[in-house]
Amino acid sequence: MKTIYLIRHVQALGQEPEAELSPEGFLQAEELSRFLTGKKIEKIVCSPFRRAVHTIKPFADAGGMPVQLDARLSERVLSSNHLPDWLDKLKATFHDPDLKFDGGESSSEAQRRGIKAISDLEKSIEHVGAVVSHGNLLSQIIRYYRADFGFKEWSEMRNPDVFELSINRDMTTIRNVWRQ
Repeated sequence: MKTIYLIRHVQALGQEPEAELSPEGFLQAEELSRFLTGKKIEKIVCSPFRRAVHTIKPFADAGGMPVQLDARLSERVLSSNHLPDWLDKLKATFHDPDLKFDGGESSSEAQRRGIKAISDLEKSIEHVGAVVSHGNLLSQIIRYYRADFGFKEWSEMRNPDVFELSINRDMTTIRNVWRQ
C-alpha cells in the first residue's frame, strides 16, 4: 500500500503565482509541519507557486528534505479573460468536465495533468509521498478517485486542507485528514 498526502496550500495574500503567505498562513504552515511530522514522507512534490512552496517549507526544512517543483501541480486557469461570474462558470465545469473558456483549461484537462503528476509520484516512492497544490486542481484530482466530489465539496475546502490518498491493488480511498 502507498499513501499520498494531497495538501492544499495555506492562506495567502492573493492568487497570482508570486503571492506571499498571509501572517495567518505562516502560522498554518508551522501547524501543518507538526501534523506531517512522523508520517514518514519520503518525497515532496509541489506546485511552483510561491504559496504552495512556502506551505511545505517548514516541514521540508525541519526534515532536511528537498521539494521537487512540478508545473503540472500549478493551479488550473479557468480563463485568461476576467470573468465577473467566474463562480458560476467554475460550477458549470463541474457539470461539464470538457467545458473550456477562452485561454483556460477544462476540468478534464486539469485532471489529466494532475493525475499524471500523482502517478509519477506513486511510482517514485516506496510508501509515503506528499503533494502540495491548489484547491481547484486538487478538487479535480480528488474527483478522479471520488466521483461524488463536486462543486459543493470544492466550495467547502479550506486553506489548508489535507487529504490522504491510500492506494493498493484492490482499492483506492481518499479522505480528509486535517484542516484549518
